Amino acid sequence: MKMLMMAHIPHEPFNQLVREGRAAEVMAQIVDEIKPEAIYFTEQNGLRTAVAVINVNESSEIPRYAEPFFLQFEADCEFRIAMTPADLNRAGLELLGKRWG
Repeated sequence: MKMLMMAHIPHEPFNQLVREGRAAEVMAQIVDEIKPEAIYFTEQNGLRTAVAVINVNESSEIPRYAEPFFLQFEADCEFRIAMTPADLNRAGLELLGKRWG
């Protein structure tokens, strides 16, 4: 199942890693470990945020994605199910509309 993972990274300990010149190295290790389909870096609510597109086959895989961010950055992680256009086409919206509309 395709999911969006948002890792909201607090200022500390990330600022300290930046000062030490290690922030990019640690982030690269995490990205190499979790192997997302895509990952983007942005700001949300004043915090550094990583937004990764990942594939999760079962819920027991979630710690594999979240723990590196928890342990290295004390980040808060959120997961959202995502659909491609093909997934949306298979959703049966027409039948649901007839039944519930």
